[in-house]
Amino acid sequence: MDNLELESLLKVESSLRPVAVLASDLAGGVRIAPHVHRRGQLLHAIHGVMIVRAPGGSWVVPQGRAVWVPAGVEHEIEAPGPVATRTVFIEPGFQRGPEAAACRVIGVTPLLRQLIVTAVDELPLDYPEGGREERLMNLIVDEIERAPALGLHLPMPTGARLAALCRAFLDHPAAEASLADWARQAHLTEKTLARQFLKETGLNMGAWCRQARLLLSLSALAAGRSVLDVALSHGYDSPSAFSAAFRRTFGISPIQYIKGEAGPSLDAICGPASRGEA
Repeated sequence: MDNLELESLLKVESSLRPVAVLASDLAGGVRIAPHVHRRGQLLHAIHGVMIVRAPGGSWVVPQGRAVWVPAGVEHEIEAPGPVATRTVFIEPGFQRGPEAAACRVIGVTPLLRQLIVTAVDELPLDYPEGGREERLMNLIVDEIERAPALGLHLPMPTGARLAALCRAFLDHPAAEASLADWARQAHLTEKTLARQFLKETGLNMGAWCRQARLLLSLSALAAGRSVLDVALSHGYDSPSAFSAAFRRTFGISPIQYIKGEAGPSLDAICGPASRGEA
């Protein structure tokens, strides 16, 4: 983040209005270190894919979707490739409903996208109260509140030993992951590890690894890597095996995703979010 973007962020954080917006671009390969905001924020990926990590897991945000991060929640952002974002900052307490208290990825409707773009392009930071500008901002909040969460979340274990194993796997998703090997590294029996993993993540270990590989593949494909490269670097024996798993999960092929043909089909396949065992 350069000095100009930092200055803009500080102005947004200190705005007198309960809702503010900000446009920013991230270069590919950028990782923003863990940080917090006084306000809740909705990060909308206009172009590109980003990964947001916070306590409780990782959230993959493909183009055309957005991630909600509550006020005061420490998080970090990774952009495997270039990302253009439009961010909505909302004063704590201005949002209603329990969904405001947890991170979640949402599908961005054409209406919400246009409202955000209009607010960024046309509205001053301290827009007039009681008029069109305030109504537009209030409608943005309403649309965020009614948007269902998508299943683009990878839950992380709460225990230190399992969390360390999962972080190592995320750094090397091509590595073989067996219950016996992880149990040995965690100094647990296989039965205990399986029970503990399911309790802490809502997924069995095999399902978690499959979901991790596929979610990570979204950002790798968006960064311009070939299907062959992504398949082999994410633990698949061949591009065809990867493509079959990708289609089963997301309803489209990797090539269709690269061409931007995901559209609402990705939302339909991935949502609503579920923590059930896969």
